[in-house]
Parts: sequence; structure tokens; C-alpha cells
Amino acid sequence: MSNETQKPIIGFTCGDINGIGLELIIKSLMDQRILDFCVPVVFANNKCLNFYRKSIPDSNFNCTNINQFSRLNPKQVNIFTVWEEEVTITPGELNETGGKYALKSLEEATKALQEGHIHGLVTAPIHKKNIQSEQFQYSGHTPYFKAFFNVKDVVMFMVAENMRVGLVTEHVTVEEVAKHITKESILSKLQIMHQSLQKDFGIDKPKIAVLGLNPHAGDEGLIGKEEIEIIKPAIKEAKNKSLVFGPYSADAFFARGMYEKFDAVLAMYHDQGLIPFKSLAIGEGVNYTAGLPSVRTSPDHGTAFDIAGKGKADHTSFLAATFECIDIINHRMGHADRNRNPLRKISARMLANAVDERIEENEG
Repeated sequence: MSNETQKPIIGFTCGDINGIGLELIIKSLMDQRILDFCVPVVFANNKCLNFYRKSIPDSNFNCTNINQFSRLNPKQVNIFTVWEEEVTITPGELNETGGKYALKSLEEATKALQEGHIHGLVTAPIHKKNIQSEQFQYSGHTPYFKAFFNVKDVVMFMVAENMRVGLVTEHVTVEEVAKHITKESILSKLQIMHQSLQKDFGIDKPKIAVLGLNPHAGDEGLIGKEEIEIIKPAIKEAKNKSLVFGPYSADAFFARGMYEKFDAVLAMYHDQGLIPFKSLAIGEGVNYTAGLPSVRTSPDHGTAFDIAGKGKADHTSFLAATFECIDIINHRMGHADRNRNPLRKISARMLANAVDERIEENEG
């Protein structure tokens, strides 16, 4: 942490420079109160930020340009210069330039995250088509971070005030979903979610609900066998280590408000989890990548090319992603403190008791 009030250093990628990412960053960081909670570092270029500042009325956005972390200013927004060249910005246009500079920002920020220069990262929206290149052959941010940090598995975890939803499969066609539903994948996701709920959200004994794949959770094998052959055995095994329940029929589960009785829900595929999440979540939803060594969040929406450059973008979800990132970092620090060297604490206490006993013996 930084020396000044132990504030976490939070990085921000610019996303597609023709989308709403830079506008969201300016609107979120122009309120000086954000500096009470973190030290912001935007991975972009000052000229690109200035381009979007013009479309935002009354934008009071003070910043410091840096090109190395030793020059970080804890009292201002820092712009880490990722590129020096002039870039043509065309708001609302899907083109190669938008993807190229989104990737430059992402690569520089992820490197800084890995090296510990920043403590957490908030990613602005990318467009999954124009960012594709030799360096980026992924269906989104989540698999990119999984590969970069070389972890076995991660969970796309959607979090809000009243619910958290994890996914077994992410950006996979409906035709392919069932092929990816395996006992191993479900157990892996449940383990990551359980650990994340403890470490990242401060829940000691989390309760997790698991949804079925088929309508009516298979109806005892009448509408598909996945529940009987795969999902139920996975839940049974997971119960050895955590509080896991299900499989539940997805429609009834959300319609009856059963999600309120659990700390998280594991959905089998993207729309099964995200449609109810975006419909029922209280407050703003945030996308969190659970299972990484570092903290990464993002808003729960895309590039919004239709309103880019018009000053109309709502930054509420982006701001929520920023505060979620800060909160998770603080939870991790608290969890680490609570679990640091428990044997040493026990040994010290036992030694103290032993000394007391010896003193009593000598005095006698």
C-alpha cells in the first residue's frame, strides 16, 4: 500500500477508445472525494482523455501525467502514458484503432498489476471483435486474465447489493454449453466461489445454490440427464467442504426469491445467470473475476457505441466497480491479517502460560 493513509492504488484501462470507457473514467474520477479512498492510475494517453473531456459539461478533471510509478502522485488522478503518438478517435465507430489501443492499455495495466505497482484493476469495456489479434485471442477479459496469470480456473462472478451469480460457462454458444458442463468444472467453480466469498467478501461460512441445466432441473431425468449424472454428484462431493445446495430449477428459484437465502448462486450458462441478475439486482452490478491472485472488476455493460462521445454515458456501474475493487482489496487484507501465522500466536500463548507456571513453581 502507499505510504499515505494506506490507500490502495487502483488502475483503470481505457477500453475501446471509440466507446464510452474514457467518458466513464472521467465522470467517475472527476469527483475529488474518490481520492480519499484510492490512488487512481489511468492507463491511456492525456490527449485521448482531453478529447472526451470536451463532451462532458462542467468536467473538473485534474490529473498528473506520469511514465513511471516512482512519480505517482497520491493526491491526484495519475495518467500513465501508454502511447505518445497521435490517435484518431471516432466515437461510435467499430474499427481497428479502437481495438489496438484498448489492447495497449490492457497489456500495460495487467503488467503493472502483476508486478505490484497497482493493487487492483478496473477494466473499461472492450469490443470482443476488434480487439482480436495475435496477442489477444480470447472471448473476453475473463479468459485473458486467466491465461495471463496462468491460473487453472477462474469464475466470472457478477456481484450486487442483494445477489452474487457465478457462471460455469461464459461466452459459449448455447449449442456448446452442455459439452462444458462436467463434474470437474462445477467442482472447480464452487471451490473458487467458496474461497472468494470468504477471502474477498468476508463471509465465513458461505451458502451457495447451484442451478440445474435443463428446464425444471431435468424433472428427475425426464428432460435431460445432466442433473442426475453430473450436477447432483458434483454437489454431493462439494458438500464435504462447503455449504452447497441444489440443483434448483432456475425459473422458480429466481421467481420465488430463493436467491435471497444464499450468499451466491452458480448458474450453468451466461443468460441463465445474467438475465435474472440484471433484472433483479439491487444497485449497480459489477463483474468480478474470482480466482485470480490480483483483484479485477468491471462494469456490467459494453462499449455502448450508440452514445459514445455524446456525454450521455451513465457512470454508476463503473463507479460501483471501482468501489467494489477497493472493498475486495480491503477484505483480502483483513482476511490475511486474521489468518496470519496462527501457529505463532498459539505458540506464544502456550509459552506465556508455561512461563507463568514455572514462576509459580519457583515461588512455591
